[in-house]
Amino acid sequence: MDTFDGRPATLQLGMGQWSPGMEQPLIGRPEGDCFSYVLEPAAAYGDRNPELIQRVSRAMLNEHAGEDATFDPGDMVEFTAPNGGRYSGVLKELDQDSALFDFNHPLAGVTLRVDIDLLGVL
Repeated sequence: MDTFDGRPATLQLGMGQWSPGMEQPLIGRPEGDCFSYVLEPAAAYGDRNPELIQRVSRAMLNEHAGEDATFDPGDMVEFTAPNGGRYSGVLKELDQDSALFDFNHPLAGVTLRVDIDLLGVL
């Protein structure tokens, strides 16, 4: 995500918007500070979990998306959880009987470089 060309992002530390590992390098930095830091996956969105790659029946997919919905590999598809919450997965494969989804966060397993231009501290 890049917010340098558009509207700046706003972050409230300690509110769960970012993981503690992503927030830690920001603590104590003065307004106007520009810096970068690198985060290994465990400190950001975690490692990829092979158990989160799951096959879903076409019947279930049709029930949640509608019989006439079309999907292509790479599409992000949102599902409703039994408790009413929502979760998303990236479609990897689709055949007549089932669909293979990756429910890992798209940045799981990725080493991140975070560039900061700290415009203000409240």
